[in-house]
Amino acid sequence: MARRRGLRRLAVLLLTLALAVGGIYTAVYFVQRSETLVSERCTATAGDRTGELAPDQAANAALITAAAVRRRLPARAATIALATAMQESKLRNIGHGDQAGPDSRGLFQQRPSQGWGTEAQIMDPYYAVNAFYDALVKIPGYETLDITDAAQQVQRSAYPKAYAQHEEMGRAFASGLTGQTPAAVQCTLRSPTAAGNSATVATDLEQAYGGVDAQVDGATLVVAADGALAWSVAQWAVANAKDLAVTKVEVAGRSWGRPGGDGWQASGAADGQVRITIRQDDAGT
Repeated sequence: MARRRGLRRLAVLLLTLALAVGGIYTAVYFVQRSETLVSERCTATAGDRTGELAPDQAANAALITAAAVRRRLPARAATIALATAMQESKLRNIGHGDQAGPDSRGLFQQRPSQGWGTEAQIMDPYYAVNAFYDALVKIPGYETLDITDAAQQVQRSAYPKAYAQHEEMGRAFASGLTGQTPAAVQCTLRSPTAAGNSATVATDLEQAYGGVDAQVDGATLVVAADGALAWSVAQWAVANAKDLAVTKVEVAGRSWGRPGGDGWQASGAADGQVRITIRQDDAGT
């Protein structure tokens, strides 16, 4: 009898331990998988160069680089612009001045008092980046200048050597976002909490690149492009995925998806097009 009671107690103890261990495992698994703990970030790797940006910074980097692609400027121009904007504004469209001057504004901290345009114009990122490139291309041989020298000739900064510290980031993101390095840019993001709109993505894409052949197919925007342009558009979509509720990007046998940070994976994506899929609402619209 006593032996039987002892066995029952042992069985209860073992069951309790099993439940406790199972509970701990479940809790740990949940914590590991919980998207609330995902550190959202975007990275670029091109050769031995790497860079990391927050998603909002990456979206601005994509805008700056797309403008260079649209103008048929070399990737070097985008590198200079990215390093400059990182130093001047941390790649954010800020509406206040700094040590450069009380009236400096925007991605490049341009100043109305120095002829860059009105405050409203400078706060328009598309205007600001094209104003920067307009000044850059007037510099003889800017493509072969040190990045800090080219940036300084445009900006006339009180800290001319500061641009150099952002060169590696600029080169990595410029190489990926211009499409020179396929699958260079990837973002680790949580699942989108709100639906996106394919037409909005098409509008933003057209504003960034101009003249793109994009067709809306339900929740997917299909962009006709190949080669470097296809990879530029694809990585632009990844860099803008957080704000535009992009869930999947497919191009040239590779695909990127969220949530998670698995990067670009082999897929059956066809050549000659980029497929950008947007989160729909529960009604499928």
